[in-house]
Amino acid sequence: MDTPGNLFCVAAPSGAGKSSLVKALLELDSRLAVSVSHTTRAPRGQEQNGREYWFTDEASFRQMAGAGEFFEWAEVHGNLYGTSRKAIEDRLARGEDVVLEIDWQGAKQIKQIFSHAVLIFILPPSWDELRQRLLRRGEDRPETIDKRMLNARDEVAQARFFDFVIINALFETALFDLKAVVHSQRLRYAAQMRNRSQVFHALNLV
Repeated sequence: MDTPGNLFCVAAPSGAGKSSLVKALLELDSRLAVSVSHTTRAPRGQEQNGREYWFTDEASFRQMAGAGEFFEWAEVHGNLYGTSRKAIEDRLARGEDVVLEIDWQGAKQIKQIFSHAVLIFILPPSWDELRQRLLRRGEDRPETIDKRMLNARDEVAQARFFDFVIINALFETALFDLKAVVHSQRLRYAAQMRNRSQVFHALNLV
C-alpha cells in the first residue's frame, strides 16, 4: 500500500520506555499523529479510553477482528491488541505521518502491508535495569513482573528484524535518536517523492 504519509511502528518489551518516548516525541513533533490501538486489558493508572487505548471486551474485539477491522492483532501477556485499519488508511492517505505503539508481532504484520513502514525497536540497557523499571512502575504483581521478564527474552530477540534499534539507557538521548529516525525517514528519496510528488513532477523526476 503506497501512501504519501509515513508510518512508524515502535515496539519494545514492557518497561523499556516505549510509551514515554512516543509521548515525548508527539509533544515535540506536530506533524506526527498517534494511532490509538484497541485492547482487552484493563486501564492502568491514569489511562483514559480513547487516549492511550480503546479499551474493549474480548467478545467485541473478536467480532471486530472477524469483520476485518484490524490491520493486525495479537495476544500479548494474555490480552488482545489490535490496530484499526480505517484510522491508519485515512491518515496516511491525507499525507499525515502516523506512529504506532505496537508489539513485535504486529509490527511484522504491518510491514507486510506497508512495505515502507519503518520499524523501530526500543531496547533496555540491561536485564537488571528492565526489572527495576517494572518494579518502579508499581503497577504489576511480582508474578506478573516475572512473566513480563520471561516474555522480554523472546521479544528482545526480535530486534534483529527491525529497521532501527534505540537503546534507552538515558531518556534524553533515546528521544533524540527517535527524533533523528523520524526526520531521516522523511528525507528519504522515496518518502519525499510520495509526499512531495508535485515537486518531483515539476522537476521531471517521475
